[in-house]
Amino acid sequence: MGKRREVYDEYAVAGRLRVPVAAWRWATGCGLVPPADAGPRLWSRAVVEAADPEAVRAALRGPVGAGWAADRLTEALGVPLPILRPRVTASAVGRLVKAGLLVYLGGDVEFPDVHPDQVAALARRRDLPALLDRHVPLGPDQAAVRLGVRRTDFDQVVRLGWLSPVGSVEVDYKHHGGVTTVPLYDARDVALLEVVRPSVDWRALRTVAAGRRSPLAGLQPVAEGGDRVFLAGVARIARVGRAAVVNWRRRHDDFPAPTGGSDVHPQFDSHAVVAWLLAHDKIEVPTGPTVASLVLAGPHGATRRFRLDDPHLVLADDPAGEDVLSGWSTDTDADTVAELAASEFGASLRRLTAPGTGPLAVLGEVRVIDRFRSGSGGLRLTLAWPAGLRGAASGASVGVERHAVAYAGPGETCACKRHDCGGVVPAGWCQEHGTEASPVMEWHTGGGIRCTELARRRTGATTAAAPVSAR
Repeated sequence: MGKRREVYDEYAVAGRLRVPVAAWRWATGCGLVPPADAGPRLWSRAVVEAADPEAVRAALRGPVGAGWAADRLTEALGVPLPILRPRVTASAVGRLVKAGLLVYLGGDVEFPDVHPDQVAALARRRDLPALLDRHVPLGPDQAAVRLGVRRTDFDQVVRLGWLSPVGSVEVDYKHHGGVTTVPLYDARDVALLEVVRPSVDWRALRTVAAGRRSPLAGLQPVAEGGDRVFLAGVARIARVGRAAVVNWRRRHDDFPAPTGGSDVHPQFDSHAVVAWLLAHDKIEVPTGPTVASLVLAGPHGATRRFRLDDPHLVLADDPAGEDVLSGWSTDTDADTVAELAASEFGASLRRLTAPGTGPLAVLGEVRVIDRFRSGSGGLRLTLAWPAGLRGAASGASVGVERHAVAYAGPGETCACKRHDCGGVVPAGWCQEHGTEASPVMEWHTGGGIRCTELARRRTGATTAAAPVSAR
């Protein structure tokens, strides 16, 4: 009579329970059965005998391949995929398995099979971009996308000594050169470049045209002694004053020691400083671009929602001037925006939500003034409108709050056909003046005037009685 087995590896367990090996891996990964208790990936006889084969078999739904999982995670990052964010690859799924974020269920270790439910749960996490930056290194092409620059500009970043490979991978290009060793770069280091190098005009670097000389070409590489910064340089990275850095150095015993300079003007290793700033929450890793959300309406009132990545909004101080908004867009969205704005009076901006300002709306005359294709392939769209038509978006997201008198009747160009007042109704509060100015009117459609413009017009004797037509 043979000796009874007391220790089982995953293959022996699967054979004993008559379940797929992937099912046992998933059961241990999701906590359905106890973790290995007899050594690394080894289970005791008691654990195996206590397991319910039917429950283990039923828990496995799938598995799915690394390519499928990569597509789901890419969709979770945004549709369309935002600028400064490369697609998730099948090899990235392997990295997530190694990091313990996904359970390996079989297949190639570099391109593993995983559980669809666990992929879906990971895709729902708000910190997914940060997790990818932390655990998934990037090849040169992916790193250029993450930085939002041309590949040639990223190569210049490497030549300057701002980044060094953290590993490599061999890629078989088959008929295009055979096996090639591709360097890998830490995604967090790539994302931090914009923070660590505040003297670089990153907006200009990202919008350089194809074929133009790199703005980085005239810079000198890091000295042989290593990348070092003075106290003032540390202050620029952290966006504080030099005195704050001096205070940090005095109060924190773990602040990096000087690696050069003098007692009066010490120098510090840049990598050590950045690591300290991150550990003490003085800086953050940018996880992606800022985003502006737009709701545009064309001449017939139909609305469409759009997104502009890395928006740049310039609001005019003079109502007679123009506001300008630019940002990265997809070709499809850019074409649709241009179509909406092609009418005689342009499009209406029902609601604009952008960093640095409250919700805005523009009642007509929004038009496209530029479409620029950068050398990295991105399309940057620029919109403009008369500043006099811009105002605070109302809480109902249907118009702009303004101080005015109700229309005596609809004008010839008034787009509102539902209200006898000509398109405005009283509102109780204005974002610009609260309840200090009265009356407050809320436009349903079309045109309008700014509070400041109305104040100027009221200096005339007949302004208050004159109807204002909505476009």
